[in-house]
Amino acid sequence: MGSLYNQEFTGIVVSRKDYRERDMLVQILTDRFGFKTFFVRGARKRGFKMGAAILPFTHGTYVGTINDDGLSFITTTREISQYQQIISDIELNAYASYILGLSRQAFNEQVELAQRWFKTIAEALQLINEGIDAAVITNIIEVKLLGCFGVQPNWQKCVICGNVNPPFDYSESYGGLLCQKHFHLDKNRLHLDQRTIYLLRKFSTLDLSKLNSIKVKQVTKFNLRRALDEIYASQVGVYVKAKKFLDEMSSWDKIMQSNFEKNQNDAQK
Repeated sequence: MGSLYNQEFTGIVVSRKDYRERDMLVQILTDRFGFKTFFVRGARKRGFKMGAAILPFTHGTYVGTINDDGLSFITTTREISQYQQIISDIELNAYASYILGLSRQAFNEQVELAQRWFKTIAEALQLINEGIDAAVITNIIEVKLLGCFGVQPNWQKCVICGNVNPPFDYSESYGGLLCQKHFHLDKNRLHLDQRTIYLLRKFSTLDLSKLNSIKVKQVTKFNLRRALDEIYASQVGVYVKAKKFLDEMSSWDKIMQSNFEKNQNDAQK
């Protein structure tokens, strides 16, 4: 087993759980070593000096021992901050948990993938914490992470003829976009509206570090969710625990939207 001592790294605390009587196991997404689980001795004792540094949704600099196998250890921390809005809002918490859980599935044990994507994941969480639409940020990450699962849709042009001009639709069978001339080739294409297609194409190349704001109509958000759920269910097939809560929340939102539209229609009669 290989060990690296006195290693400094940036990390985002993903989760923690009690271990034995006074200790904890803390999972951290790191910028250098991917997802690692740390044994933190005495973490449950009153007045533990690193208590704030191991709270979920904490971002900071850590120093410790990294083991290839088994548990790693934290020696000290500095420059610690929390994603306060994510911590205090159950909905934002769920979206952030889903992003981290999906990242865990995408990177698996591939440290190089985690190194490459750490900055993007951190940027996504920061944007959610700043009040940028969490559902849309989550959709962006879902689109971007598809390649990590071996699913790399062609979002830029028709996979048949190379046409770059809309209208388009998405075909799972052909692994990307079909232009209108080739819609007939796949009767099971997703039948997406053009605004949803436009955003999926945009998300695939979007630089989160340059995103200041984004506004998406509720109906388009529903369509984005439907499209990405279909792609992930049929082509990726991973399960993230936080997704169940998001699905339940989405179902409730649909009920509220339906009731709102019904009341609006009744008022106009």
